Amino acid sequence: MTQYTPTELADKLKDGLLSFPVTAFDAQMQVDEDTYRKHLDWQSSFDVAGLFAAGGTGEGFSLTAEESLNVVRMAVEEAGDRVPVLASAGGSTAQAIENARNAQEAGAEGLLLLPPYLTECDQEGLYQHASAVARATDVGIIVYNRANAVYSADTVARLADEHENFIGFKDAIGDIEHNTKVYAKNGDRLFYLGGLPTAETFALPLLQLGMSTYSSAMYNFAPEFALEFYKDVRNLDRAAVNEKLNRFVLPYIEIRDRVKGYGVSIVKGGMKAIGRDCGSVRTPLQDMTESDLSDLAALIKTAGVVPAGASI
Repeated sequence: MTQYTPTELADKLKDGLLSFPVTAFDAQMQVDEDTYRKHLDWQSSFDVAGLFAAGGTGEGFSLTAEESLNVVRMAVEEAGDRVPVLASAGGSTAQAIENARNAQEAGAEGLLLLPPYLTECDQEGLYQHASAVARATDVGIIVYNRANAVYSADTVARLADEHENFIGFKDAIGDIEHNTKVYAKNGDRLFYLGGLPTAETFALPLLQLGMSTYSSAMYNFAPEFALEFYKDVRNLDRAAVNEKLNRFVLPYIEIRDRVKGYGVSIVKGGMKAIGRDCGSVRTPLQDMTESDLSDLAALIKTAGVVPAGASI
């Protein structure tokens, strides 16, 4: 049973930092339950507003429906009494509906609707896809504006008009004009979050477009730093934001951009660097090279973002 109505969930999420916990894998690339539960316990011990299990950073694209259900269930069991846990739904409409129903069964408070798999779609198709998922569950639904799923302002408004559990819009494209249209059309009846890779880079300007929060991948291995950064953004402290960008975020991005797919791999690299190894990434992603991992560990140390109690 959920603790929040969709409206209450939106109010909770919009004014705090969000994150996607990595999914731990063992040497056989199976979900490592013990390590994953320990990571969730640690992540939920900080003042974060919500955790999205089996999401992008959690390699949800690589999980079977059964694995995704188990990952979400573990997240609810370990963190749900402290932090709202949300799940993700992707693939075809039928697969997304299965993910949504499983997430609700597992006790998730909400759901991030990922783009449909490997197909182009126009606005009516996107509307029908999102509507089918929204009808299949009672939990709050957030659409992910990304790749082949670019929701127009009118489609977002149509979904909000027809589904009480449609609560949020997450953007990973960064089109200022598009986001302005979405916010101007829909206003405060939704909440808006940034989802561009290494969202800290864009957090301050996107705040001006109505995106009061974002999902932080680096929160996985540098939670105190990530929370301080979010506080600076919300306080409109440009000097503090720029100092943190130059000290850690921008050098971090330079390492991330060395290999395609490092957006996830570098997060697991960060976990390894601080002594909280959550295993390798699943293909088609690839682990960081030893050289890149060494550079990341050095940056974490020299930038002063090592979390309390970490062995680095």
